[in-house]
Amino acid sequence: MKPGKTGLARIVAAFGYSLRGLKAAYRHEAAFRQECWLVAVLLPIALIWNVGLLAKALLIGSLLLILIIELLNSAIEAVVDRIGPEYHELSGRAKDIGSATVLLALLVAAITWGLVWLDTLG
Repeated sequence: MKPGKTGLARIVAAFGYSLRGLKAAYRHEAAFRQECWLVAVLLPIALIWNVGLLAKALLIGSLLLILIIELLNSAIEAVVDRIGPEYHELSGRAKDIGSATVLLALLVAAITWGLVWLDTLG
């Protein structure tokens, strides 16, 4: 068995695989594209908003969490779809649970942004 890449070559290869995954998600997943556009709009707001560094980190982190969870959800859906097109209760459950994680990530972001906004009022 031939050993895999090590050291810097492994890091470069892993980075390439990650970029390929981001491109595939953007190309094939409408929800990921929509969330990328949401992040593109809100990220500059988070950066210029006159709030502390911790608040900025929470705002940006909540946005990145949405993308992370959507990528995981898309991966789950791709694996389930690869197994077969027929309906199976466990496949449906896996997709529904993945979708629920995205919903929770969106709620976390909305609550975070709302609390930071309320904090700026007081």
